[in-house]
Amino acid sequence: MPTDPDDADAPVLIFDGDCPYCSVAAVALRRLDGVVAVPWEADPVGPFLDAQFGSRPFAMVLVDPAERRVYAGRSAAEELAGRAGTPGIVGGLVRDNYDAIAGVVGALSGRDRDPADFHDTYPLDGDAGEMVTSLRTAADEAPAALS
Repeated sequence: MPTDPDDADAPVLIFDGDCPYCSVAAVALRRLDGVVAVPWEADPVGPFLDAQFGSRPFAMVLVDPAERRVYAGRSAAEELAGRAGTPGIVGGLVRDNYDAIAGVVGALSGRDRDPADFHDTYPLDGDAGEMVTSLRTAADEAPAALS
């Protein structure tokens, strides 16, 4: 059953807001599975990443407050594919080709930075967990095309 995006435990996706392809995917995921999407460039994202990782990695990040988990990079892509109901092989292909896909999308969108090398699943840090509400607020303030 899809998650209600207004639910405090709804997953939050941090994505490259400068990338039109990523923005379209974020909108589709929100509609499909109640994922709340917030652009990497939004003000609360940096402090959240600092609290979670001790740095600000430029990566796709999926925060699941209900599971108290954070998926980054390949792990985020694979988890999103699974939640979208794609077969296991598709999730594996996305995971295995994440760097190539990110490179092509970056080149097509004119992005001048490469994704960080963060590709695991992490426990949600307590301090970072307290910031999820601010991420959700930033998602609510995103331009209409992204929300």
